[in-house]
Amino acid sequence: MKPIALLFIILLSFSSQSEIRSVHCPLGCPSLTIDQNDVVFNFTYALSNNPTTKFADWVAYEVNILNFGDSPGRNWGNDPLVDDDESLEEDDFKGAFKVLKTDRGHLAPLASFAGHMHWSELNYLSNITPQKSALNQGAWVDLENAVREAVSFRNSLYVITGTLYLEEETPLPEANELHKVPSAYFKVIYDLRGDSASFIFDQNLSKNAKYCEQITSNQQINKMLKYSMPKFNDSKEIAKRIGC
Repeated sequence: MKPIALLFIILLSFSSQSEIRSVHCPLGCPSLTIDQNDVVFNFTYALSNNPTTKFADWVAYEVNILNFGDSPGRNWGNDPLVDDDESLEEDDFKGAFKVLKTDRGHLAPLASFAGHMHWSELNYLSNITPQKSALNQGAWVDLENAVREAVSFRNSLYVITGTLYLEEETPLPEANELHKVPSAYFKVIYDLRGDSASFIFDQNLSKNAKYCEQITSNQQINKMLKYSMPKFNDSKEIAKRIGC
């Protein structure tokens, strides 16, 4: 565990009930009570890295039009605030597309931060999971695009997204350390009033699936998680704003 992350967790231990807020999760971040997780606050997002699965449990970020720009490319690397043995490395993903038909899927999307000076953080492997190509290039990216289209100057939306392990998935074929591939993902998209729209995406969703068909309730997502989410209100207005 990195010294900065360790100091942060020590400070949290004085008050397990503390509510943690940041620009990435202004209404509160998901609870920070999972043993051994490193919670990292980067310039572009916050995440909770799980050293057992080797992937983030959740990532929180703001979708702000000021951060948009032309795609700068993909230069994969490891987050300096996450120990190398608690996250996978680039070589671990080799052969994954051929065997599993998975992409290196971003949790916080690069396209939402292409104009940010710290865009390279989006390519940290702690922000990446093995995501089936059909999902990554289908409903998942369609929703990300819809969220970007729904924001305007001083009218941001916020997202908390994460991994779910509802079924066993085949591990990466060339990874040299134990890990657990997600079987599904969630997204909660919300505004500063706490109005939100929530989605669950099965890992094996077909490419022609529609993201609006994956909408669910905050209550349903909360039942699947081992940690607590901030309180959100299911909102038809937010759903409509992002095209549902």
